[in-house]
Amino acid sequence: MHLIYQLYYDPEAWYSFIRLFRFITLRTAYAAVTGLVLCWIFVWLAIPRVKKWGILLNGERDHLDFQDGKSGTPTMGGIWIVGAVTVSTLLWADLANSFIQMALFVLVSLGLLGMLDDWLKVSLPEGEGISVKAKILGQLAIALVVAIWIVNTELPLRLLWESGEFRNELGQSLFFPFLKGSWISLGIFYVPFVMLVILGSSNAVNLTDGLDGLAVGTVIFVAVAYGGMTYISGHFIFSEYLQVPNIQGSGELTVFVASIIGACLGFLWFNAHPAEIFMGDAGALPLGGSIGLVAVLIKQELLLLVVGGIFVIEALSVICQVASYKLTGKRLLKMAPLHHHFELQGMVESKITVRFWIVGIILALFALSSLKLR
Repeated sequence: MHLIYQLYYDPEAWYSFIRLFRFITLRTAYAAVTGLVLCWIFVWLAIPRVKKWGILLNGERDHLDFQDGKSGTPTMGGIWIVGAVTVSTLLWADLANSFIQMALFVLVSLGLLGMLDDWLKVSLPEGEGISVKAKILGQLAIALVVAIWIVNTELPLRLLWESGEFRNELGQSLFFPFLKGSWISLGIFYVPFVMLVILGSSNAVNLTDGLDGLAVGTVIFVAVAYGGMTYISGHFIFSEYLQVPNIQGSGELTVFVASIIGACLGFLWFNAHPAEIFMGDAGALPLGGSIGLVAVLIKQELLLLVVGGIFVIEALSVICQVASYKLTGKRLLKMAPLHHHFELQGMVESKITVRFWIVGIILALFALSSLKLR
């Protein structure tokens, strides 16, 4: 049972109403509020101290020439998001739930990896941080651990439109959105697939983190969509009605996702244009990886391509830019990722961010509508 309930519930005491915290909906709301308040306080207290410690964006190497005013802004703010999400989850989620344990592992592990990269960038004279190869290997190692963890955990999954019985072999299958009862078994390819999802989502969010509020704001919309899906997945009646896989215990992930939403809102207060602090790899890597893991655990991996369409487009813009330059010597965009292309076309930074947010909201709503289309 979650920490609040475990420590304080006493049916004979005057405050026995705390039994209400057994309900996921109530704990989800409090987790969001806790994450928001904690992150806001953490960042508010941290900004002057981070400036004093010199953890700042280096004007000579870390920002682009056309991004005036960003030099000297505090960075590595993602550690406060990770801290707020972790504390909120520990307080309100069921810590005996294996899904919560996996989520916290990915969040904290990728947060530490990103923090190390950010710290090396601001502390070493050359400011290179971790090499790309080393960073990817670190992400793959974390993803491999959690993939094996999932495989060795009997995933309590059932298809309510069929027999309604739990079938463990479904845990290593890939389900197709928009289609009823359509899936394929991945078998030995399941572990590499899980690693690819976590690696891809983690780096896609990292690539998007280039404008004030862009990445953290988009994460909020994606998290809201997946928060709804985790609740439906863990709810017997809703999952039966909407004909999605019913995964016992996955509803607890709603509390974790709500903590992410709250913490990101608290951080956005300071990260909105003009940003007072940047998230850095310490926030982008764990947020992206956590969303990827949630998608894997509730069997909605392919839907992540829709919900996180902004992240997908940003990542594809980089891939296409590099491929085009190597194959033809020409660039498709003025600069990649895509948001920098629009900047070089003269579009104001805040307008790019808001327009990307609008697209992100539309994609999240479309993804949620797919549940009914089945």
